[in-house]
Amino acid sequence: MMIPLMTLALATHLTVTIADNVPRFNLEPLCRGFAQQGGFGLGLGLESNNGAGQNFKSCMRSEMASRTKLVKQWSAFRATDKANCIGEATAGGLSSYTDLLTCLQMATDVSKLNH
Repeated sequence: MMIPLMTLALATHLTVTIADNVPRFNLEPLCRGFAQQGGFGLGLGLESNNGAGQNFKSCMRSEMASRTKLVKQWSAFRATDKANCIGEATAGGLSSYTDLLTCLQMATDVSKLNH
């Protein structure tokens, strides 16, 4: 089945529009999950001997630090990489700025290797 040209043009425009700004993620479900699991192996500075409330705060701080880096570097990333990485970072319902930043950094590194 052929996709009508207008539909394809609209979808492409929406993808680029979405990627114009750093998205806003609801971090509470992600960080609550990490806090409930004790933060094992997450690399977020979460420790099993900290309370869940402290782990939640540590997760939120870590994610917001990643968002701050994204805001500073956003214009340097390619629009197609932004759109792809936003999709990856939001897949599964638990959005993460750390995942988004890592994806964009990896895409940039791959692009440099290919040129």
